[in-house]
Amino acid sequence: MATGSEEKLQLVQRHIRAFPDFPKKGILFRDICPILKSPAALTAVIDLFEERVRSHGWQVDLIVGLDARGFLFGPLLAQRLGVGFVLVRKKGKLPGTTLCVAYDLEYGTAEVEIQEDAVAPGQKVVIIDDLLATGGTLHAACELMKKQRAEIQGCMVVIELKDLKGVDRLKPHGVFSLLQY
Repeated sequence: MATGSEEKLQLVQRHIRAFPDFPKKGILFRDICPILKSPAALTAVIDLFEERVRSHGWQVDLIVGLDARGFLFGPLLAQRLGVGFVLVRKKGKLPGTTLCVAYDLEYGTAEVEIQEDAVAPGQKVVIIDDLLATGGTLHAACELMKKQRAEIQGCMVVIELKDLKGVDRLKPHGVFSLLQY
């Protein structure tokens, strides 16, 4: 079992698979499935996220997870921190009254939503997902939090694709990524 932060990070990195030309030619897909298959690697991810929250003194009321892979890491971190977890989903997937934000995709637009009563004004949140590419989905989640008057403490991802400059789109919110490619 990895004990130090550097060992944990190396363990996580060893559990990322690269698939060239997926989902289309020219794309190098970074697969997190081996992390989920390994209890030690999954624990290392949550440990590293928890270390970040605690070392920065973030007071967190809720973890906000993005559809769908943010749902894999978010509840584990929320449980570890003793806080709640809320979902940001693709439009049409949540019951009840929702708030919605549209964002641009490479070819077209998409929408994400959150239940209207999921976050109270002033609650402190951390937004979590598996990957930051162009930043569209995370930016939309930040916009939803703004609509709910939440205080965003930061965004956290397992993998950041630096060449796509998603971090720039999320300013002024900070982004913590375990691995950068």
